[in-house]
Parts: sequence; structure tokens; C-alpha cells
Amino acid sequence: MRFLRRKDAESTDDVGEVEPTEEEVAQAKAHTPGKGRPTPKRRDAEQRRRGPVAPPPRTTREAMKRARGNKEERKELTAKRREIRVKQRERMMAGDEKYLMPRDRGPVKAYIRDAVDSRRNLLGLFMPLAILIFVALLVPDPRVQSLTTLLCLLMLVAMVLEGVLSGRRISRAVRAKFPKEPVRGVSVGWYAFIRASQLRKLRVPKPRVRPGDAID
Repeated sequence: MRFLRRKDAESTDDVGEVEPTEEEVAQAKAHTPGKGRPTPKRRDAEQRRRGPVAPPPRTTREAMKRARGNKEERKELTAKRREIRVKQRERMMAGDEKYLMPRDRGPVKAYIRDAVDSRRNLLGLFMPLAILIFVALLVPDPRVQSLTTLLCLLMLVAMVLEGVLSGRRISRAVRAKFPKEPVRGVSVGWYAFIRASQLRKLRVPKPRVRPGDAID
């Protein structure tokens, strides 16, 4: 019987303590064990997230009942959306900054609107004037058409002149009211022109001041 010598034991201990090389460590890290199952398709994964698909109706009555339920759900969703739009419209007409369009936000734009709304402007007749021109074109009498055209032309010239003077006046007032704000005269004048050319009842948001009221 052969006994294990001390030298042989030391040699076996040395062999067991041999460290792996860098290539073997890299191969061990690169090797990823399989999941043991195929990767699910995207369509199947989406269906699992949505939940199980309802089975098809077995009878006509069941199909009608399901269609009626879906119709009621759509009606409720439509009613909720309409209610949200009405609320947003009301808040926007009231001048709430959160619901205003980006072009109407800010204290500068609010001051311009108040400056326009505090006066009666000739530009407010722009839309009625356009309707008058359209009606005059339908009249077969050339004298009526020529007189209406001349009157409308004079009115348009007066409106443009008033818009320019009003824009310059409001620009000076805005610069004095907001000295730290970057104010462009053309932008202020155009915004005031568009505001003044609309009928008072159709202005968005609604006027906060009446004609003749003083603004700060």
C-alpha cells in the first residue's frame, strides 16, 4: 500500500491554489446563462400588460349589451371632456394666467389689454366695416358701390392712423410702467391693434375695465 508522501501533498496543494488567467476570467464574465425560455414577442407582452382579452359575445343579446355599455362609457368620457373644455374656456375668459395662450400671458400683456379696453376705439368698427363692404358689393347700383368704397377707404385710413398713434401711446405707457421689462414698440403696437380691432364682446380674455376707467 502506497502512502501519500509529504512532497506529493505539497505538490497537490500547489496545483489546487493555481489562480485562473485573465482570459479565463473574461470568458467566465462574458458567458451569460440562458433564461431557459424564449423571449416573448412585443405584441404578447403588451397584451399581458393590458390584461386578458374579453371573450367574444356568444349571443346577440350579449353583444348588444356590451355595445350599449361601451357607448355609455364613451358618452361619459365625452361629457367629462366637454366639461373640462368649458371650465378651461371660463378660466381663460376670466384672465387666469394658467389657461391663457402664451401670447396673452404676463403682466405686460394684461396692462396692454386694459389700456385698449379703457377707451372706445375706431378700430372696433373694423369687422362691421368688412360686412358693409361685402353687402355693398351685392348692390347692383354702381353709385352705391362707389360711395361705399370711398367711405370704407376713408374709414380704413382713419383706423390705421388711430392704430399707429394708439400703439405709440401704449408703448410709452408700458415702458414707464415696466422699466425693467424688454419692451418692443412694434410688438406692443401690433398686440394693441389686434385687441382694438375686435368687437368688445368677442375679446379674449374679457375686458376687466370699462371705457373711461383709469388704469394704474
